[in-house]
Amino acid sequence: MTAVLNQDLTVLSQGLTVPKGFGDTTLVAATPGAIRLLGGIPAPEALPVEDIGRASAELWQDRDAAVAGLQYSQSHGFLALRGWIAAREGVDPRRIVITNGGMHGLSLAVLTVVERDATVAVDDPVFPLFLRALELSTTRTLPVPVVADGFDVEHLAARLAASDRIAAAYTVPDFHNPTQVTLSAQKRRALIELAERYGFYVIVDNPYRELRFAGEDQGVAVFNDSDRSIHVNTFTKTLGPGWRLGWLVLPDHLVDPVIRLRNRVDAHSATVTQTLIERLVTGDPQWFDRIVGAANALYRDRAQILVDELHAQLPGAFSTHAPEGGLFLWPRLTDDTVDPAALYQRAAANGVVYQQGEFFAASPQRESARYLRFAYGDRTPDELREAVRRLALAF
Repeated sequence: MTAVLNQDLTVLSQGLTVPKGFGDTTLVAATPGAIRLLGGIPAPEALPVEDIGRASAELWQDRDAAVAGLQYSQSHGFLALRGWIAAREGVDPRRIVITNGGMHGLSLAVLTVVERDATVAVDDPVFPLFLRALELSTTRTLPVPVVADGFDVEHLAARLAASDRIAAAYTVPDFHNPTQVTLSAQKRRALIELAERYGFYVIVDNPYRELRFAGEDQGVAVFNDSDRSIHVNTFTKTLGPGWRLGWLVLPDHLVDPVIRLRNRVDAHSATVTQTLIERLVTGDPQWFDRIVGAANALYRDRAQILVDELHAQLPGAFSTHAPEGGLFLWPRLTDDTVDPAALYQRAAANGVVYQQGEFFAASPQRESARYLRFAYGDRTPDELREAVRRLALAF
């Protein structure tokens, strides 16, 4: 497994072709001049660069704070930062553990609650890099369809009633990657009830939660109030992936096991990073919400432009649902005679690249092959219009 992971990292860093089955070309270098609709990347203009610069300058002018930021920290993470997160999550700060981004949180969750070779229920289609994290413990998965209102809890219930057993269930509940749908409040309760009845854990991967620009929030209290849920979040989509800073909301009985695990792995998240983020989010109670609100205004406009342009330039070619948040559009090809793989090759030749739906498939049926995943967060309105024009040429 180590050799495979090292191969993947080499491939990504060199910008070469991704091996079949890797499932994510987000970090791979595109053809020069190509418009990349690839990754869930924040808009550059949405990142608070000036505020970060001021906070950083102030930190290095405060010698005591700067020295503290260069020292070791506790595995749990900074208390004031955990307190700010805990207040937003509605939990005790002890239940918050700071992580090195979302993937680190997922890896800690897998290593803590998934025994070797256990089975884990996963979204189908699935965020493919979770499967890489899952390989730390197992490759056994039970694909569960993602439907219009999210993870198909009834499907999982039927499989469990038929004697299937799982260690955990994994889902992205808000603005799912790749399908853009949101798990309904009713299904959130039903999923937790299943977990409590059958004794498995729900790994809730929620990096897009803050990026809502339409519709109603379905809530996270049902996850945070359960002893069978591990809630994973990150600052990646709001303040920038370069921070590598996120958090876990853990049930009380898993806090100490996770801390012991961290003491065997990475000890703690970067102290300087925690210092800066803590200063930013706690210095002004409204600051974070202002940053996210401005970003969501951008994403709302970009999502609508992409949907409108697809229907204007390619009328009838796609079935779409306007996103209510997040960074993705998941349109379906309406003409079953169109070969998605051939279309992708023609689109790339015309200078627009995106994620093919088949790469998100968690089951051999590959029902997602008729879909395309377009990421619009880091593309300007003009780029989105031009991307659709190039896609139209591919048709």
